[in-house]
Amino acid sequence: MTLLVAGMLLTLLLGVFVWQHINAYIDSPLPVDGTRTLLIERGQGFNQIVADLEAATLVERPIYLRIYARVNGLAHRVKAGEYEVEPGLSLRALLQKMVDGDTLRHFFTVVEGTSFAQLREQLAANTVLLQTLGELDDSEIMAQLGEPDKHPEGLFLAETYQFLRGMSDLDLLRRARASLDETLARAWEKRQAELPYASVYEALIMASIIEKETAVPQERPRISGVFVRRLQQGMRLQTDPTVIYGMGDQYKGNLRRADLLKQTPYNTYAIEGLPPTPIAMVGEEAIEAALNPEDGPWLFFVAKGDGSHHFSARLSEHNSAVRRYQLKRRENYRSTPGG
Repeated sequence: MTLLVAGMLLTLLLGVFVWQHINAYIDSPLPVDGTRTLLIERGQGFNQIVADLEAATLVERPIYLRIYARVNGLAHRVKAGEYEVEPGLSLRALLQKMVDGDTLRHFFTVVEGTSFAQLREQLAANTVLLQTLGELDDSEIMAQLGEPDKHPEGLFLAETYQFLRGMSDLDLLRRARASLDETLARAWEKRQAELPYASVYEALIMASIIEKETAVPQERPRISGVFVRRLQQGMRLQTDPTVIYGMGDQYKGNLRRADLLKQTPYNTYAIEGLPPTPIAMVGEEAIEAALNPEDGPWLFFVAKGDGSHHFSARLSEHNSAVRRYQLKRRENYRSTPGG
């Protein structure tokens, strides 16, 4: 009897010692010098996960990890995903990350003022997104999004999106498309009265022009006011970014007087009102500006050369500002909007 008790006690002490040793190992920092990533595939069993950790030299005693996880009921709770392994992270903390699904987040920014063609290039260059667009043309992409008859320009909200590895380029476009609709709907409900827009889409077109005209946030409502008053008074918008957009690949960085005379659907020196589609991706601020223009007398503005603009109420004042700020610029420069 005494021998049996002694044996049981010895076994218990040995178990406590081994468990303490396992816990000490589980709490020790992982052997990494820099940040690494670990990818757990969907459906992957825990034994395979441990084997992968061992192959990646993250675990030297895999049996300890298996015992710890199974004793604590964690082996079947690990979630698929991409995990970040930082220096100083313990095996216990990594396992908890995998149980919590605390996966690595990636970010993709739809840049304000970029075209859909540029957005496609940025998506294609992203090595984390699952590439599905391939050789699809713009209309085929819009068909995939359930809007086959829509022009894609300007239909994706410019902001930063968080995503997980495995998300596709089309999924991200779908999110950006939904975000734009939600943002437009909110802003449209709170818009100023008596704006010269027949639809929310026309407001989006205006927002894209504002986006291309200035990167100075506080100027957006004032520029919006200039364009809104010009529309209300039957004046042409006469804004260079629309002309440039309409030129497509023919634009080589130099807008000539002859370009302003060419008849295109986007040449606002030649057409009345707004162009047929947006000319760029827009952010929430540009949308707010288009729907809440600043009141004032201004009908003209000209770039000052420092990123900001000089605003004028009269053509004579505007012409003086053009001479003042654009004297050293090329002879065929045309300020926007012109007289």
